[in-house]
Amino acid sequence: MIDQADFVARVQRNDPDADLSLVARAFDFSHDAHGTQTRASGEPYFSHPLEVAGIVTDMRLDATTVATALLHDTVEDTVATLEQIDDQFGAEIAQLVDGVTKLTMLEHVRPTQRSREAENFRKLLLAMSNDLRVLIVKLADRLHNMRTLSFIDQPDKRGRIAAETMDIYAPLAERIGMHAIKDELEDLAFAELNSEARNSVVGRLDFLRSETGDIIVRITHELERTLNGAGLSATVFGREKRPYSIWRKMERKNISFEQLADVMAFRILVDSDDDCYRALGIVHRRYSMVPERFKDFISTPKPNGYRSVHTTVIGPERRRIEIQIRTRDMNEVAEHGVAAHWQYKDGVKLKEGAQQFSWIRQLLEMLEHGGQPEEFLEHTKLEMYQDQVFCFSPKGDLIALPRGATPVDFAYAVHSDVGDTCVGSKVNGRIAPLRTTLENGDQVEIMRSSAQTPSPTWLNFVVTGKARSAIRRFVRVQQDQQYVDLGTAILRRAFQKAGHDLNDKALERALTVLSLKTPNELYAHVGQGFMSGKEVLDVVFPTEGERRIPNFVRAAIRRVRAGRDVEQAIPIKGLIQGVAVHYADCCHPLPGDRIVGILTEGKGVRIHTIDCETLGSFGSSPERWLDVSWDVGPSSDEVHLGRIKVTLTNEPGALNALTGVIANNNANITNLKVSNRSDDFFEFLVDVEVRDVKHMTGMIAALRAEERIHKVDRVRS
Repeated sequence: MIDQADFVARVQRNDPDADLSLVARAFDFSHDAHGTQTRASGEPYFSHPLEVAGIVTDMRLDATTVATALLHDTVEDTVATLEQIDDQFGAEIAQLVDGVTKLTMLEHVRPTQRSREAENFRKLLLAMSNDLRVLIVKLADRLHNMRTLSFIDQPDKRGRIAAETMDIYAPLAERIGMHAIKDELEDLAFAELNSEARNSVVGRLDFLRSETGDIIVRITHELERTLNGAGLSATVFGREKRPYSIWRKMERKNISFEQLADVMAFRILVDSDDDCYRALGIVHRRYSMVPERFKDFISTPKPNGYRSVHTTVIGPERRRIEIQIRTRDMNEVAEHGVAAHWQYKDGVKLKEGAQQFSWIRQLLEMLEHGGQPEEFLEHTKLEMYQDQVFCFSPKGDLIALPRGATPVDFAYAVHSDVGDTCVGSKVNGRIAPLRTTLENGDQVEIMRSSAQTPSPTWLNFVVTGKARSAIRRFVRVQQDQQYVDLGTAILRRAFQKAGHDLNDKALERALTVLSLKTPNELYAHVGQGFMSGKEVLDVVFPTEGERRIPNFVRAAIRRVRAGRDVEQAIPIKGLIQGVAVHYADCCHPLPGDRIVGILTEGKGVRIHTIDCETLGSFGSSPERWLDVSWDVGPSSDEVHLGRIKVTLTNEPGALNALTGVIANNNANITNLKVSNRSDDFFEFLVDVEVRDVKHMTGMIAALRAEERIHKVDRVRS
């Protein structure tokens, strides 16, 4: 193990202006604190913080970060306290050590404890937002732990640490541009999680190497000769791709190793941006370019600061090779990411530079608006793993999004208000559906309306965490209010029918017995179906409940079956479909139908037509049946989904006649399915958007008048 003098000299070589006395004091403090502790390998425990500090030193980071690396386990694993760190090394180092200590909690959470894992992940993001050096030290700590993972004799623990590395730390390393650490973390985790697959890839690479000899050296020399011969000073490096990178590409493209053409990658380093494009021109003139494999990250850098030109060509010896062209400064950033921007000598702290990472700001936005911890963790991991596309606003602003993103994701990436009021989009000047998948280079224009609110259906296609969080937040708020409104109406009707008023005294009695805090909480429980209006009534008037319940049940069934007093019905106007009210898929109720509501626990009310065949299954719980009414005015433009069954003659133009009649009646087809076919006739199930029963009836009459349509019926069950 290296001694203090040698380590301090190593720090000085990387940073001549470093505070060497600080490093020496941290070295001694950590060495004494860890004392006789040992690691699973049998080595002194102090060897671990020393190795972590060595990794940080090689990144040429400042003495404060090196000292933090030396001290990072003292509070967690020794009797040393944060107050001692503060007294001896100052508040800044104490804060950094505290941040790393909190992140270590991630390692002690079992995968099944999703909420605890998510809460710890929140701490990770908050610590990163204050100072990215916390994450850099943690990544160095994880890297050394992965390098020594084999010494742990518990397979389950090794697997948990490797999975954690793959799920959280490798993606975070990539997000701050530290690709060298990311690649090594992934490969070490891959070796533990899927050793058989890794050994298979390594074996194939060994065989390929034995067949082709020193092909990487030969291609490297050929590329250098080509570039130097054209008058460009360039250095070329070649390497095999890492086993995990190869395996991931095989998995993603569903191909075998033999089908994978580019297992070698070459890097061309030049002096300037202009030389990058000169090198690209020389390579493309000399070798055939593989279509759709060119990416320019110099003109459009990645959010983590990565800049380079990528191309794939059929290169020397007719080999398909991937080439990355960049300046030496770009290469430093590509390898060490945010650490390459370290500018303490100029008084610019890394935590200020962290503001360039928009994804951190977006995650913090999600933190501020709350939401479920599991959702936050799910969306964060998803975004870290996604490849990216780069789109432009009409003003030319560049917006980076995960692959698979839609105009709604784009709108929320611009601003939350833009997303909330989005009603449509134009992609490259043409109107496009909001669920359109965006491609690299698309110009996206968002159309807005102050009357628009986020739609729950957007959750079916948005991919960014920010969009999903905002939509779910809106739906949650709307849902809560909808349940309160619905529960209020249910209770009022229940009390009125029993001859009582829903007054403050009655509410107070119900809240006390049910251990609820506010009337809104009671209303929401009723609206969600966790209790019925009758059950609340029984709580408030228990003596009457004994006599009244049987009659109430029988009356409810008779009233619903035979028709009801409309004044006693609960209006569903204003309740948002899909939130507190759901229209049954079995009978597709329309305004004008006689309807009944079935209160479903935790899901609000499901609306059925009065003659729906499925109502028989609810006979055992008549207290869950509700009188409901449409309360829709004659001028309402709201559309509802109805279903018809149509039998067409099997002749040319019959389907055109069907769609034409529906369109002429101002209805819209949302789904069409062939349910039966024969030589003479075809049967279709058609879902159409109509205003009400009258609209549906008129459309059916028009369809029956068409000679090529044999039969039309509304589907009611």
